[in-house]
This record gives sequence, C-alpha cells and structure tokens, in this order.
Amino acid sequence: MDDRVVIVTPVYEDAAAATQLLRELAKELGPSVHVIAVDDGSVHEPLSTQPMIDAGIEGTVVTLRRNVGHQRAIAVGLAYAVEHFAARASSFVTMDSDGEDLPRTVLPLLDALAPDDVDVVVAQRRSRVETLRFRIFYQVYKRVFRLLTGRWISFGNFMAMKPAAARRLVGMEETWVHVASSVLASKLRIAGCPLDRGPRYAGRSKLNFIGLALHGFRGLMVFAEDVLVRVGVACALLAGASMLGATTALVLKLAGLATPGWFSMVVGILLVVFLQTGTLTLTMLMLTGLVRRGGGGPADHVGLIDRVAHARLVRQEPVAR
Repeated sequence: MDDRVVIVTPVYEDAAAATQLLRELAKELGPSVHVIAVDDGSVHEPLSTQPMIDAGIEGTVVTLRRNVGHQRAIAVGLAYAVEHFAARASSFVTMDSDGEDLPRTVLPLLDALAPDDVDVVVAQRRSRVETLRFRIFYQVYKRVFRLLTGRWISFGNFMAMKPAAARRLVGMEETWVHVASSVLASKLRIAGCPLDRGPRYAGRSKLNFIGLALHGFRGLMVFAEDVLVRVGVACALLAGASMLGATTALVLKLAGLATPGWFSMVVGILLVVFLQTGTLTLTMLMLTGLVRRGGGGPADHVGLIDRVAHARLVRQEPVAR
C-alpha cells in the first residue's frame, strides 16, 4: 500500500465543472491522487481523459452504458476503485464534481481519517450556498428521517474512507440505493468533519425538487424494515384507537345518549381510518420486499460499464550529464 488517494466522482453532462475540479485537485493533492470519474451516460457533454492530462493528474474515466443516477454511479465508481486500487491506495474519497465539494477540504477529511478508531469521515456542512426552499426541505427531511428510522443523517456523498471500509460498502446492496444511508447502516465507525460547501463551478444543478424528494425517499428505503416497524406500530395504535372509539359509540348508542345519525357517521369514519391503516401497513410490507429484491450488488458494476479510459502521467527521467 502507498500514499495514493483515490477519488471517485460522478459526472453527468457537466464536463466544464469536472474539468475545473480536476485542475483544483491537481493543485491541492498533486501526484498522490488518482481520480476515477464516472461518466453517467452523458450524451451532450461526454467526459474524456484530456482534462486529466491537461491538469497533470492521473485518472480513469469510467463511461457507463446508460444513465443510472447519481447514487448508482458512485457505487459503480467505488466498486471499480476497490477492484483495481484496494491493495495500493491508502484511502478512498467520494465527492461531487460540480465544485460544491471543495477540493481544498479533502486534506482535512484525510487528516480526520488517520486515527485507528475511525473508518469513515463524513463532511458535515458549516455553511451552504443553497435556496431557502432547499434549506427548509432539508431540515424537515432530517427530522422525518429521525422519526422513521431512529437515526440522524447530517451528511451527503462527500466522505473519506479506509480501504477496508470501502470494501465493506461495495459489498452492501444498500450502497446502490443511497450512499449516505448505507454508511449509517454499515456499522462502520464514523467521524464528522465540519466543512464549508462551495458554489458550483459552472452551469446549474440538474436536481429539481422532485429529484431531491426522490433522493430523500431512497435514503429511507435503506432502512425499510425499521420504517415498516415504526409505521406498523403507529398504525396498530391508530387502529386500536379506532376500535375503542367505535366501541364507545356503540355503548352510547345502546344507552340512548346518541343523537340520530351520529352513531352511523362516527362508526363510518372510524371504519375508514381502520381500513386505511391496514392498507398502509400492507403497502409498506410489499415495498420492503421490493427494495430487498431490487438492490444491486458487487458484481453488477461490470455490466454497466461501457468503456474505461486511462490518463497516465509521463514522468521525465533526469538527463545524465
């Protein structure tokens, strides 16, 4: 094993931002870094190795056969990195290619990874360059995530990990669904590193509100069993309360204390609530099964790769005098 740092970054129709990222990484980390850029099926702006050569940085462009989404692209890149660099790299880093994950903050992540009792270091944001709507949604999402899973999630894809941790994540089906949630589910020893978030290098984010909400739901899908249990308990309590309410209404009816039509209306409402809670529980159960059968796996990344191109530095030999 050497001191090489392998960085995995997904790129989708964003070659300009990725080019700037490569220049910044070369400036901050120099020849000790190897970048694996996963081109997630770009059509209009496919990524080549030329920006890596121009930046003077070693790297690999892994082009996928089709667009598989941000999280699966990271999973493919991480699986490729572990397959080819696990024996040679000292650490692995996953980060976005648009500039919001600042290259100058990679070194603080790696410094925090040094202790023996730390497997993964995640970036926790001190400042964000985002809209008010996003910040509100994110705060609501974190609390809903806590309520449904019992866990706090306060980080994204920007993280550094040791080779053993990378191998563990690659072997988990959950990594193909949501990278950050899979880290929480992995039982690895996690440390946080407060870092600032930067602005995009170029263009606009392709993640709209619907995509953001879907990304959040995928995070919950990793803990589908936990969510099912909590929702099931809530539904059982609500169903029990409905039955108690119907029984109380029947007692009042038999005692002659109910006004005409009141008993029928109350029982009808409570019956609808009871049926809806049962339907919700069954739906959650079926979704849990679909999630478990629909995950990817360590071997799946090979079939998704269309081609691989390498950028290698040509080192000049000193001239003898």
